[in-house]
Amino acid sequence: MDFSRALSAPHNPLVHARSAFFAGDTELRRGLAGTPTVWAPATRRSAAIVAKRKAIEGVSEEMNSIASLNLDSVSARRRVRSAFVEVQNRLDHVLFKSAPSGIRTEEWFEMNSKGLEIFCKAWLPRKGIRLKGIVCFCHGYGDTCTFFFEGIAKRIAASGYGVFSIDHPGFGLSEGLHGYIPSFDELVDNVIERFRVIKEKPEASGVPHFLLGQSMGGAVAIKVHLKKPSDWDGVILVAPMCKIAENVKPPPAVLKALRFLSNVLPKAKLFPETDLADLAFRDPRKKKMAVYNVIAYSDRMRLRTGMELLKATDDIERQIEKVSSPLLVLHGAADKVTDPTVSKFLFEKASSKDKTLKLYPEGYHCILEGEPDERISIVFDDIVSWLDFRCIH
Repeated sequence: MDFSRALSAPHNPLVHARSAFFAGDTELRRGLAGTPTVWAPATRRSAAIVAKRKAIEGVSEEMNSIASLNLDSVSARRRVRSAFVEVQNRLDHVLFKSAPSGIRTEEWFEMNSKGLEIFCKAWLPRKGIRLKGIVCFCHGYGDTCTFFFEGIAKRIAASGYGVFSIDHPGFGLSEGLHGYIPSFDELVDNVIERFRVIKEKPEASGVPHFLLGQSMGGAVAIKVHLKKPSDWDGVILVAPMCKIAENVKPPPAVLKALRFLSNVLPKAKLFPETDLADLAFRDPRKKKMAVYNVIAYSDRMRLRTGMELLKATDDIERQIEKVSSPLLVLHGAADKVTDPTVSKFLFEKASSKDKTLKLYPEGYHCILEGEPDERISIVFDDIVSWLDFRCIH
């Protein structure tokens, strides 16, 4: 989502708004009986970076029927993922067709302190290779660590790193209402809780620990670092969601109305919009593969979720100078989902003494998944080189 460009001054602060998650005028639409429903953006942008759910070419009618299941429950999401694993692995995408062999993987579930079953996954180098460090990944809004990140994790693991990830509550294979974030701070606390357990594993002992966050996961990673600044040896942010430009923040009256609605109808979904695949993937062939991300949340954003994301960016902006970890920020220079100037702001304001910003010319939002193969390789090389320097020297 373009959090720095998607907001603009409303025409009427009590009726119209542009939230941090959409571009275009929004209005409080009313039903036939005059009952308020939700804030409805009349625009072209979507909350989730996946193709709008439609018939998937090349799979059977039965598979399409499975893919069209209501994914609000985790049981449905797990069923759909199980049905599509082999299909996804056969996709003609560099992350899948060129995935390194011999990578050891493990999947498991853990109960968190809120009583939710959280999906966890590990990718480790070939047996006998000593780990240089571990990388813990925070996925973006609507996403899961079981699709494109499978290929990303294998490539990092092949370079000598243990890679670990979880699906956030309400996303992917973890329990929770699909697409619902009742509290961003609780989501962050869950990440801290789960990664603390992972860092206690024998293979994680005595090696550096790094956070990797993409898009909304970048905001998660920043907040994890701010809450536990001494727990990590470095933070890597890919197209992070971390600030809203001052000139496009909604006025207090609009925020008050949205806050009220999010308390009354927290799980309500916003008016549907077009997907962001065109803006997220520069390579047209890779863009077509987004539809295979079958358990991603591609529906309308829930009202409380939207407000929590807005609050999270405000909180990060207030504390940005407290970011002190070694920092690598990567961003496509032509990204229209999260504004690359926000990454420049983060780079300039962070107090980290060791910080690097890389902007990729013409790059879109998904620089690890949606760029030409050569660019994807360059981004991987940049990540691994940065990690190696901090683990070997």
